[in-house]
Amino acid sequence: MSTKSRAVSAKGVEEFRPYVTRALPLGAQIRCADNTGAKIIEIVMVQKTKTRVSRMPAAAVGDFVNVVVKKGPAELRKQVYGAVIIRQKYPIRRLNGIRVSFEDNAGVLVT
Repeated sequence: MSTKSRAVSAKGVEEFRPYVTRALPLGAQIRCADNTGAKIIEIVMVQKTKTRVSRMPAAAVGDFVNVVVKKGPAELRKQVYGAVIIRQKYPIRRLNGIRVSFEDNAGVLVT
């Protein structure tokens, strides 16, 4: 698989969209990095993924996922919310060769 994919912007200029390795599978518990009060969230579904048959879907930075709050206030727990992944530990390679990795996996609830 190619590490780069071509995308055409609105003005017709080609730009490169880097391939980001999907490092957060279903069931991964990640940190919640917003002010809702939730501490730990668990990924239960990845939206808009195309995978092979019987392959467990996984998420990367920028993906929209459905999550369940595992640690946090009682009114947030046991409900399904949407979230966006904002950090992952696995390195992301930029086009200039630099690899960017974070110290934890984190997401932000979207309500």
